[in-house]
Amino acid sequence: MISEGFLRHGPRLLVLVGLMGLAAVGIALTAQYQYGVKPCPWCILQRAIVLTLAALALLGGALAWGLKKAGRATASQMLARGMAVPVIVLALAGLVAATYQNAVASDSASCAMTVADRIITQLGLEELWPKMFMITANCAEAHAYRLLSLPYEVWSGLLFAASLAAALIVLLRASKA
Repeated sequence: MISEGFLRHGPRLLVLVGLMGLAAVGIALTAQYQYGVKPCPWCILQRAIVLTLAALALLGGALAWGLKKAGRATASQMLARGMAVPVIVLALAGLVAATYQNAVASDSASCAMTVADRIITQLGLEELWPKMFMITANCAEAHAYRLLSLPYEVWSGLLFAASLAAALIVLLRASKA
């Protein structure tokens, strides 16, 4: 169980959120390159959201942790709370993407030119980092892949929900530290 003191330490929670995100992307890349799990546009969009969320959480958590260690508790709390806001927004966006993929896109043989596909294309992510962001499956194919009997987008949704919960704790409880 997570101790009450840990919950009050916003920087630690942000770092934990960032590490969970990096671990999730590591699992996705292992599944892709070692086990042939092909990502669809919604998978790639969620991957981009997770990486952005993880980077912000790690950066904010590390900086706030450093401020706390330097005896600047108020500045640490303010920074942690400030960084929790974009993490919350990204976690909500990720939840929407994971839910849409599971409930709607997974029934489609083609998810080309959906919102996810357009975002990935507009951001140029496939050209920027093809090993990370190359779309190689349609949504119905991607939905067929399972990890411990659950589709990957369900796991992604659980990660986003946990990130949202942790960021809300940081936002709402950091002032009590």
